[in-house]
Amino acid sequence: MSGHSKWSTIKRKKEKTDLQKAKAFTKVTREIIVATKAGGPDPEGNFRLRLAIQKAKECNMPNENIQRAIKRGAGESDGNAYEEVTYEGYGPVGVALLVKALTDNRNRTAGEMRYIFSRNGGNLGEAGCVGWMFEAKGVVVIPREEVNLTEEDALNLAMEAGSEDMRVEDEGFELITAPGDLETVRRYVESRNLPIDKAEIIMVPKNTVEVTGEAVPVVLKLVDALEDHDDVQAVYGNFDISDEDMEKYAE
Repeated sequence: MSGHSKWSTIKRKKEKTDLQKAKAFTKVTREIIVATKAGGPDPEGNFRLRLAIQKAKECNMPNENIQRAIKRGAGESDGNAYEEVTYEGYGPVGVALLVKALTDNRNRTAGEMRYIFSRNGGNLGEAGCVGWMFEAKGVVVIPREEVNLTEEDALNLAMEAGSEDMRVEDEGFELITAPGDLETVRRYVESRNLPIDKAEIIMVPKNTVEVTGEAVPVVLKLVDALEDHDDVQAVYGNFDISDEDMEKYAE
């Protein structure tokens, strides 16, 4: 996948503090609320809610917190009304960044996004300025260390499941799908009694920009600043940075 996907994986392995856990809870709670409001409280009939609940379980959110968020989304309890907003802009050395957010105050969040971009060598752009550089894809990740699959086995599995592609990454075998086929592929993998580390819709860059040397920490600092904002659900970039350079920055 893109360099940003690799960076997200590296960060996830290193971030274990209570503060980071609390931030993860905040973000997934908002996603559950919005997903419930958009498609109803039944996860069987609401695919987005199913994905949100899965994310909540991945970060070890207690079930009572999940149910509380669903009730808020269904209007059974008071809470802030969140709306989905996408911000687009450019980072250092011309990398394109797509930011997905859930906010209860669009003007406030826009101002804060503009500040983060400008303070870290980037520029917040107009809607559509970089969105055309990305396309939505589904991804189902099978953890390599938990399965006895060869690369050929994984490729055959991907074909049988109806995936568009299969890629081998450090964290696992990534089955790439059209967004509408994600649930079908996920269910097929589960029917084979294989573990799933992640199943979600992501934005994949059509082309990437190689980032090396002194530009690496500058680009990743901006990405980190955006991801640390409470309203931000996901950041996607078209940068390509070597694993070695990412590990150096993470240290």
